[in-house]
Amino acid sequence: MNEFFNGGLGKTLLIIGIAFLAVLTLGQLQGLRYIGAGISPSNTISVSGYGEAFGAADIATFSFSVVSEKSTVAAAQTDATNKINAITKYIKDAGVAEKDIQTTDYSVYPQYEYNQIVCVSYPCPSGRQVLKGYQVRQTTTIKVRDLAKAGELLTGVGGKGATEVSGLNFTFDDPNKLQNDARGKAIADAKAKADQLAKQLGVRLVRVVSFNENGGGYPGPMYTKAVGMGGDVAQSAPEISVGQNKVSSNVSVTYEIR
Repeated sequence: MNEFFNGGLGKTLLIIGIAFLAVLTLGQLQGLRYIGAGISPSNTISVSGYGEAFGAADIATFSFSVVSEKSTVAAAQTDATNKINAITKYIKDAGVAEKDIQTTDYSVYPQYEYNQIVCVSYPCPSGRQVLKGYQVRQTTTIKVRDLAKAGELLTGVGGKGATEVSGLNFTFDDPNKLQNDARGKAIADAKAKADQLAKQLGVRLVRVVSFNENGGGYPGPMYTKAVGMGGDVAQSAPEISVGQNKVSSNVSVTYEIR
């Protein structure tokens, strides 16, 4: 009986011990929640940093529109298509790749005129709208990689039948490079401030616990040229100044300190 009691008691204690360890382990795992989680630091400092980078634009973009007004939709579309095809051929012959030519708008609108009936007796009859034709408008955006040709192309598309030419903007084919440079300078600025502040406080920086960026770029020079319905086209290409674009970055960094 003593052997049975001692054996049963031993097994019981073993089971209780295993259960206790299982509960303890489960509690520890629940406290971790996920790998890398930990107690949020209570001692922190936050600093801001600013950086900017400059660079000459490597592409230019501009838009032009062809507008045709005819008595029928078919006639207006045919006229607009002929003009667009002539302009597109000119642009391609100037070295612009087809991938850099994009139609950004195509619309057809009826055109009305209001006829006022002559009033010979009271009450006067109201006027009426009369359909006079249709307007077809097609807008195309061009990306120019050879910046030396930008002014020439502006003038050339006007001479080939473009009704409106506008919005010459200089930008970057890969804008991330300047943004990365500006961000790097902003982070270095924030780190220098944090080092100085930690020295003054008599503490040391441990790690970054949060980071936020608010970046923004400033547009480069813009040239806008409008050609009237009468076909008033400049006889010589305008001189275009590319200048430099600036990209900036504002960062906020929080460090744990000890």
